[in-house]
Amino acid sequence: MARKRKCTSPEKKGKAVEEKRKVKKRPTPKIESDGDSDGEENVEEFIGTGDYDSDENVEEVIETGDCESVAATARGRGKLKREVRRDEGDREEEVDSDSRFLGEPFPDEEAKKRWADRYQRKEPIYNEIVQAKCHYAQAEVDGQAYCLEDDASVESAPGIDSYICKIIEIFEAFDGSKYFTAQWYYRAADTVIGAKCGHLIDERRVFFSEVKDVNPLDCLIKKLRIVFLPQKDELDVDKVKSTCDFYFDKKYLIPYSSFVSLPSDTTTNSGESGSTISSDGDDLTMGSSDLEDHSGEKTLLDLYSGCGAMSTGLCLGANSCGVKLVTKWAVDNNKNACESLKLNHPETQVRFETAEDFLSLVKEWEKLCADLLLSDNNCSSSENGDLDDKKDEDDNGEEDGADADALDSGVFYVDKILSMCYGDPHNEGTSKLRFKVRWKKYGPKDDTWEPLEGLSDCQEKLKEFVLSGYNSKILPLPGSVDVICGGPPCQGISGYNRFRNKDAPLEDTKNQQLLVFMDTVKYLRPKFVLMENVVDILKFADGYLGRYALGSLVGMGYQARMGLMAAGAYGLPQFRMRMFMWGALSTEKLPQYPLPTHDAVNRGVIPTEFDSNNVKHEKGNEAQLKPALFLGDAISNLPHVENNEKRDQMAYTTEPQTEFQRFISLPKDDVSEHGLYDHRPLRLNEDDYERTCNIPKMKGANFRNLAGVRIRPDNKVELDPDVERPRVSSGKFLVPDYAITFVKGTSTKPFGRLWWDETVPTVVTRAEPHNQRILHPEQDRVLTVRENARLQGFPDYYKLLGPIKQRYIQVGNAVAVPVGRALGYSLALAFRGLSGDEPLLTLPEDYPMVNEVQSPSDGSDDVMIS
Repeated sequence: MARKRKCTSPEKKGKAVEEKRKVKKRPTPKIESDGDSDGEENVEEFIGTGDYDSDENVEEVIETGDCESVAATARGRGKLKREVRRDEGDREEEVDSDSRFLGEPFPDEEAKKRWADRYQRKEPIYNEIVQAKCHYAQAEVDGQAYCLEDDASVESAPGIDSYICKIIEIFEAFDGSKYFTAQWYYRAADTVIGAKCGHLIDERRVFFSEVKDVNPLDCLIKKLRIVFLPQKDELDVDKVKSTCDFYFDKKYLIPYSSFVSLPSDTTTNSGESGSTISSDGDDLTMGSSDLEDHSGEKTLLDLYSGCGAMSTGLCLGANSCGVKLVTKWAVDNNKNACESLKLNHPETQVRFETAEDFLSLVKEWEKLCADLLLSDNNCSSSENGDLDDKKDEDDNGEEDGADADALDSGVFYVDKILSMCYGDPHNEGTSKLRFKVRWKKYGPKDDTWEPLEGLSDCQEKLKEFVLSGYNSKILPLPGSVDVICGGPPCQGISGYNRFRNKDAPLEDTKNQQLLVFMDTVKYLRPKFVLMENVVDILKFADGYLGRYALGSLVGMGYQARMGLMAAGAYGLPQFRMRMFMWGALSTEKLPQYPLPTHDAVNRGVIPTEFDSNNVKHEKGNEAQLKPALFLGDAISNLPHVENNEKRDQMAYTTEPQTEFQRFISLPKDDVSEHGLYDHRPLRLNEDDYERTCNIPKMKGANFRNLAGVRIRPDNKVELDPDVERPRVSSGKFLVPDYAITFVKGTSTKPFGRLWWDETVPTVVTRAEPHNQRILHPEQDRVLTVRENARLQGFPDYYKLLGPIKQRYIQVGNAVAVPVGRALGYSLALAFRGLSGDEPLLTLPEDYPMVNEVQSPSDGSDDVMIS
């Protein structure tokens, strides 16, 4: 029976109510809220029996809606008038509702001990808390008995699904009113995922919360059976789901939009089932568990890797915290970026291809491994090594005998399979699995790409390639990846795109890499996921793409949280805020967000709904931050270069002058030394160079300082009618029209000089000075590639390849390395099981020059890093 009650709140809304404004949750029934009280303890109490053995009945999984009705004279029996039914004419009629307490109240001493805040004063409300006359264990509403810890549905406004709660308190107030305290469950649509992305979550799956508030007893509609589903391989999940109204396996916390495993769900630290292929040394066996890496390395796949900044930062941070994280695979469709990454990370399998083709390739790779390597279930290590030596000998004999006739007969023999891809390298019109073949008696220039069906007579060569690739992990297999990181490009949300699809963002092909990223996660099932993107992902179309990404991870069973981090807050002279989304398997600790280490000049705008996702210190704690860094702190010791500088490498001419400069110029290891790479600017054409030379070398200088323009009272620029318009040597105007009309004459960016005591809003992918401030403070040129790289936190030893414009693109597209490093440190704590339950962590005082790690749970025991 659909109902709505008439009641007004006797108390002011508490902290939890203020938090709940950010989600569509219970606008009417609450009258008191307490979001800070014992949420974790309450969870532990009611899920304690959920950790059951496999031989127990499924029905014994926590049924939180079972109590006996007590036939006792009820105290405080009363009737409240409620508007309840609408007839076919849409008229409302009033009916009486019976509600009463059952049984005797709790003894005063016990009640005051359990609910001390309710017994502070003998008056209706004290300190915004309803004061109680007495508490009960049971109550009855409309003939239905309810017990403490029961789950129930609660009435909502017409047209809205009823709310779902756990009853954690039943009491009578001083004025005789009957109340219960609800601890709420959230449907996916009630969380930040929202109604538009709620389809990503099973409609019967709900999320427990720590949000609690007081409601009139007669708001209860009916009891529910809600079960907790722990992560147990032997659990018949489908059978459990069929016997309940709702089920849950995660807790939803509004700060940082967090979906976290409940306590009994993180008792193990093992991975989930992945590939049917397992590895133990050189033995190949069938197995149901994921691939174990016995070397101690943790493997990382960097999707949309660019030149590798994000994975580089993660690995540096993890290694500083005692975890050997290695970028094993990287994928990007920019050839120059791939070459830069390979140069700096020779240990990485770098693939120059689209993410879609890569996903298709790894799916084919798993099939090949299963078909060719697991076909002989009894093969031993030695058998795998010789690959059926006798057959090889026979084949080789046949080939040797046929070599002389190869050219005449038109038959060619495979000497070696070199690599594989999924695509269309010869532009034949069909994408498929192909292998790069070296032909016998031919050299590299004659290598060709052949489809799988074209190698049907070369099974041993194919098996040799697959075995070698499997042992060297040339491609990931499901369950073999520890971390996937990446920033799927969503160019369809760009403000420069006039044809943005706000109604269906994922129908825009420019946004569909988000789907590819999530499909890759779903297939490979890594332990951890880190997705990065611009803040606009939470602004465009009401944040649809951000909600979709979060809902996708949660729908796949991952824990997840979302935070907004500014690069400047981690020791860089640029603001550059980005969204970072963590995902972790339910059996792992969900990584935290590292709190800022530096003050930062705020230049960004965060959507109001996502303000609680901003990674920052609470007000009053900012004093512990180091001072903000400025341009001079980063680049003042770099050598003087001219507009036409062409050298890719040069020597330092000045010693580091700041802590930042000392750290950024450290060698990669203790034995290697390096020069200064990429310290060369985009060469300006003669006209732009002449304009640049005329810009005064002072703070705030820009094209407005040039002759021939004047500033109106409304701060707009216009041509000065009193002087002849100056020209450069080529005859073109000194002040171009585009500079005057940019942003309707209000901009000061064209040909703007940066200054030593300023920060840069965001390093971008272009170096032209036409609509941005990028001129060096004291030299007549734009900032060099290396200067931009320092603003992004790239170590000086990180060398880039490609044309000069491509290097700017690689730097501008990168995740700021110090942010990645801080996140990598947090990731390592999660790997080691040392992450705290809070969403934020404080980095060590000497970070990033850290020598030891303290466990959040016990600060007295230091974990030494070798």
